[in-house]
Amino acid sequence: MKPMRLDFVSRRSAVLARRGMVATSHPLAAQAGLHILRAGGNAADAAVATAAMLNVVEAASTGIGGDCFALYYDAKTRQVSALNGSGRAPQALSIALLAREGITNEIPLRSPHAVTVPGAAAGWQDLLARHGRMTLADVLQEAIYTAENGFPVSPVYARFLAKATTQTLLASSPHAGDYRGITQVGQLLRLPDLARTLRAVAEGGAAAFYEGAMADAIVRTVQEAGGVLTHDDLKAHTSTWGEPITLDYRGVTIVEHPPNGQGLAALIALNIAQGWDLAAYAWDDPRKLHLMVEAMRCAFADARQHVADPEHYAAPVAGLLAADYGAQRRAQISTAHAMQPPTYGQPLQTSDTVYLCVVDGEGNACSFINSLYYGFGSGIVARGTGVFLQNRGANFSLDPAHPNALAGGKRPYHTIIPALALRDGRLWAVFGVMGGFMQPQGHVQVVNALVDDALNPQDALDRPRWCLSSGAGDSVLALEEGLPVSTMAELARLGHRVQPVSGEERALFGSGQIIRVLEDGVLIGGSDPRKDGLVAAF
Repeated sequence: MKPMRLDFVSRRSAVLARRGMVATSHPLAAQAGLHILRAGGNAADAAVATAAMLNVVEAASTGIGGDCFALYYDAKTRQVSALNGSGRAPQALSIALLAREGITNEIPLRSPHAVTVPGAAAGWQDLLARHGRMTLADVLQEAIYTAENGFPVSPVYARFLAKATTQTLLASSPHAGDYRGITQVGQLLRLPDLARTLRAVAEGGAAAFYEGAMADAIVRTVQEAGGVLTHDDLKAHTSTWGEPITLDYRGVTIVEHPPNGQGLAALIALNIAQGWDLAAYAWDDPRKLHLMVEAMRCAFADARQHVADPEHYAAPVAGLLAADYGAQRRAQISTAHAMQPPTYGQPLQTSDTVYLCVVDGEGNACSFINSLYYGFGSGIVARGTGVFLQNRGANFSLDPAHPNALAGGKRPYHTIIPALALRDGRLWAVFGVMGGFMQPQGHVQVVNALVDDALNPQDALDRPRWCLSSGAGDSVLALEEGLPVSTMAELARLGHRVQPVSGEERALFGSGQIIRVLEDGVLIGGSDPRKDGLVAAF
């Protein structure tokens, strides 16, 4: 493997430290996690503190009204555990019920029927119970203080708020009053309702969210909007622990969360791509990008067919990641022209999520992702709580024969995916790229940058990206500014429906965080320039 480049050639330099590191998309959240590390907490404790602060300072993208997934690396045992903190559809929700309401194609994004049980509260508590040293009361204090006393709105979040105001999303949500009227960078935003919610969870644990007054508010609000969520749905919720799925990619073990997350798509694409010598190409060579994009097309086709609730459908993970299957799919890819999208559907447009990663001084690591799905989720705020409820149920299929078909009590296909990497059984990197169906595409591009091209984390995140987005007929290939015009032209000549993207629309390409771990324990962190984040370390 090539030695990692550490010379400063990107937009910002990588951050180096040894005692602990937190990387995420907002400075106050990264510092909340660092505060916990300095106070003696470990990677799990810091991850939950960071996630809770992100709920306050980036409520358009994440929160306790959504879901979470985590991968945790235990330095003593060198084992990785996978926490599934995603919620399920209400028991009373069915394809037949939606059909009677005239919903037959897909669940509308802002519909109360898109609201699934929020899994984050239980996920936070369960991560601490298995791997942490602190309690919810310990790790939620910074978030509670910030919600009560207010914080100046950051540039990226101000854009989200201004857009939601323009689209009247916040005005049409009857209980979103705390968030209204904030559209400018630097405006002070106070969230007293959310502060009370976080304090109740800090004092009463996850049960305070799924039962009692808070559950009453969630159920009443959803039912008033026309949904069928009940108290029993909330009370029945549980997180689950599972085994991660892995792929050896040129001597580095890439670790992803198993279905119902779409990490499988990243591994399928890497399994196909490792049959080519990608390191022999320049980073912006259209031949290299063409091969990676085509591998991703095949991976999405397979993932959209097979990723579903594992309690209802066992995806053939081993077969999809087998070397001979990778070779079979690779043989279907032409170097001379772009393929038409494979049979099983296409990736949709981007969404809003936050990702964070933590490595503590003992070498434990947490790769953590928490999301509402689309910006402000369903747009429904539970009365008096300050909690936006997610719209993850929009990812269910309404085809009864599909593995991901909607059914009561079932988890949907999930876009959010944390990742990490091992080498010779030791932690090598913790990483993630948020943004809906961009996420596995981001993982593939980050792995290519780190492994094939030996970039440091910051250079890997600064590199311009590509993204297969939704389009009529065959998928549009969005290309970020910074890619040469000649590269874009050649990709168009090969048959890709190219769409150059610049400015604020670059949010399409997601936002990533990476922490690399060297053999001597040195930590090297990078934070995506497409958002407000940073790497906090000591």
